[in-house]
Amino acid sequence: MANNKILVIDDTTVVRVKVREMLPPGNFQVLEAKDGLEGLKLIRKEKFSLIMLDFLLPKMSGWEVYQEIQSQPDLRKTPLVVMSGRKEEVTEKISEPFEHFEFLNKPFDQKQLISSIKAAMAKAKQPRMQPVAAAANTNVSNGTNLTNLTNGTNGTTSAEYSNSEAEIHTYEQMAKMQAEIDGLKKQLTQVVAYIKQKIK
Repeated sequence: MANNKILVIDDTTVVRVKVREMLPPGNFQVLEAKDGLEGLKLIRKEKFSLIMLDFLLPKMSGWEVYQEIQSQPDLRKTPLVVMSGRKEEVTEKISEPFEHFEFLNKPFDQKQLISSIKAAMAKAKQPRMQPVAAAANTNVSNGTNLTNLTNGTNGTTSAEYSNSEAEIHTYEQMAKMQAEIDGLKKQLTQVVAYIKQKIK
């Protein structure tokens, strides 16, 4: 019985068959979709251990499928491998480093496939920061740990507080230095005036 269900969304039959053949036998149940629309229907219907998504797809692009996955809190926890023969097509839409998915360049071999799956699994386990505003409005009772996200009720992050304190400290230092400079200027003016008197 396969304990890992994988979805391969690619319009090329060769790629879908290749992925199926390269995976260790018996451990994986592979479902296939030949376009983005078909893939998204399966994503909404089934629960997958991993999604392999071609970036260029008919009917609905891989970019659109990616956006849909990221917009759903449950779906975006699913490990994701984005595939493309041209990496620049992906980086035009999503800047590197890719935090939430692993990129697999086509064509690929078994070693690269397994490596990208492992990397995607690791990335999916990484905690994601909520937007500050959303974190401030989140009820503590829902199990979300807000301690690391917010400091106070106005949604200001701890990092922002630290930055503010650092800025205040810097301003204080600058003000102190300015006062010392002003004092030195005053002394210099007095010295110049004294020398001028002596010259006369």
